[in-house]
Amino acid sequence: MTDTLDMRTSLPEALRALVGGPERPEWEAHPEFGMLTRFWLDRHRMFRRLLAQLRAEATARADGSLAPEAHDRLLAQRGGLFLNELHGHHGIEDQVYFPKMVAAAPGVERAFALLDADHHQLHEELDGFARDANGLLQRKAGAAALEARLDRMDRFLDRHLTDEEDVVVPVILKVGEGRLG
Repeated sequence: MTDTLDMRTSLPEALRALVGGPERPEWEAHPEFGMLTRFWLDRHRMFRRLLAQLRAEATARADGSLAPEAHDRLLAQRGGLFLNELHGHHGIEDQVYFPKMVAAAPGVERAFALLDADHHQLHEELDGFARDANGLLQRKAGAAALEARLDRMDRFLDRHLTDEEDVVVPVILKVGEGRLG
C-alpha cells in the first residue's frame, strides 16, 4: 500500500483535496492562525531540530570528531528528550486534538486515520531507536546501527510531520482554534 509512511512521498492527493483549505504560504496570514497553531508548528520544528542534532552527533562520533563519552551524554540527554516529547505529542494528538478536529470537520476522518497509522509506525521506529541507542550506550552495539536508524527516522518523521501539517493546519484554519481549545 503506497499510503503507508515508509512508501509515501507526499500526502495522497485525494486526502489533500478532502481536507482543502489554504496552502502553506497563506497560513500565517489567515485570521484563524493563532497561538495554538503556532505552538503546534513550533513543536514540529523542535522534533526536526532534535533529530538533526542526534544525526549530526552520531556522525561526529563515527568520524571521530566527537568522543564516545561525550556522545553518550548527548545521546542520553537528547535521545530521552526526543522520545519523551514525541510520545507525549502523539498522545495529545491522538487522544485530544485529532478527535476534536474530526468532530469539528466531518468528512476528514480518512486523513486522520492515515496520521494515526503513521503514529503507530513511528512508535515502532521510536522503539527501535531506543533499542539502538541503549545498545550503543551499553556497548552492546556499534554506532552504525544507530546512524542507520536515525537516517530512516529522519525520512519517516519529516514525511509524517509535513503530511500532518498539511492536514491539521487547514482544518484548524477552517474550524477555528476556539473550537479546539
